Amino acid sequence: MAGGILAAKDGRGSVIVDQGAARGTSGTTPATAPGTGGATGLRERKKERTREALVDAALELFSRKGYDATTIDEIVAAVDVSRRTFFRYFPGKEEVALARASEVERSLVAAVGARPVDEAPVVALRRATASVMAAIAGDPKLGSTEAWVRTRRLIEGNPTLMAASLRHAVETERLMTAEIARRHGVDPHRDLRPALTVGCFNAIVRVAMDDWTERGQFDADGIAATIDEAWTAMSGLVGSGWLATGWEPDSDR
Repeated sequence: MAGGILAAKDGRGSVIVDQGAARGTSGTTPATAPGTGGATGLRERKKERTREALVDAALELFSRKGYDATTIDEIVAAVDVSRRTFFRYFPGKEEVALARASEVERSLVAAVGARPVDEAPVVALRRATASVMAAIAGDPKLGSTEAWVRTRRLIEGNPTLMAASLRHAVETERLMTAEIARRHGVDPHRDLRPALTVGCFNAIVRVAMDDWTERGQFDADGIAATIDEAWTAMSGLVGSGWLATGWEPDSDR
């Protein structure tokens, strides 16, 4: 994902948005000559920096004070913008708290869609997940793995955010199911395989993420290894007594 968090903190802990020119992917400063669209690009980059600064400030306040105790006024004061500016980007505290998680979910759906069409569903899901996990560590816009874990813990510790996160997860699962169905030319309303595949995938990743968070291995290699371990464990379950039997309807009922 393009863009980055160009913000720093002053001695009081306030977030200062960097108003300097953003860098392109080549490391050079984009031109702003008339007629090239540079002015529009600069405005978009400044908007993106403001959004990222709001997310960073909100997550820090939520971590330090708690979600319920933090006000929107405190968030905007930390970034030195108005409440009106905040509401241009987010409808409320819930959306800014879940911004990082939502970015990851959108990235995952897009990554699945970008996989080669001849890949098996599980292969596409595994490789898409690996690419997104690497991006979390390597792309400043998605934040560091430590910040992402902090967001997970914030969500898990707050019933309101947990409920909202579950709603987002259901929607993401539907989108991924539709993407898998599209890739393989089946109707997800008539064919249960895409939904079952995605549901199994999400269960494996959720268990792996919980384990990764508990281990404290906050790096891309750590999470990739943990997810691989979970997939291997699931493969073993399928061939063992745990999941080898019991799939057919129970005639003794």
